[in-house]
Amino acid sequence: MANDSANDGKDTGNLPMTEAEWRARLTPAQYHILREAGTERAFTGEYDHHFAPGDYVCAGCGAPLFDSDGKYNSGCGWPAFSAPTPGAGIDEHRDVSHGMIRTEVRCARCNGHLGHVFPDGPAPTGLRYCINSAALAFHPLDPD
Repeated sequence: MANDSANDGKDTGNLPMTEAEWRARLTPAQYHILREAGTERAFTGEYDHHFAPGDYVCAGCGAPLFDSDGKYNSGCGWPAFSAPTPGAGIDEHRDVSHGMIRTEVRCARCNGHLGHVFPDGPAPTGLRYCINSAALAFHPLDPD
C-alpha cells in the first residue's frame, strides 16, 4: 500500500507535521502503525483484552475515536469496536494490499492509520472496527 501519510507533504488536518516531528512525537511502534500503515502482531496489543470504562483517542493527535461501550472481544487479536464514538472523525479508504480488498480506517484529523473495518461485527451495526492498540491512547472514565 502506498504511504499517503502526512510525511509526503500533505496537510494532516489540524496537524501539519514533518516526518521528523512525527518521529519525535510517537514511539517507534506508533510511528510504524500510524504513519507507515503497519500493524502489530495479533494478541500482542495493550488494549486487546482491556475493558475498563473510558474513551479511546488517536495516539497521534488525541482525536476521540471510540468509547468502551462499543468495545467487545471479537477474538481477532486486536481491539474491536462495533462503532466509532458519535461525531468521531474517522475516514475510510479502500485497501487492496496483501491480496485482499479491505476497508482501511484512518484518523480524519491526522490521517493516522488505525486499522480496518469488517462487516462481521455484532448487532446493531454489524461492523467490527479492528484497531491497532498502538494507534490508540486510553482515557479512563472519570469516577464522579
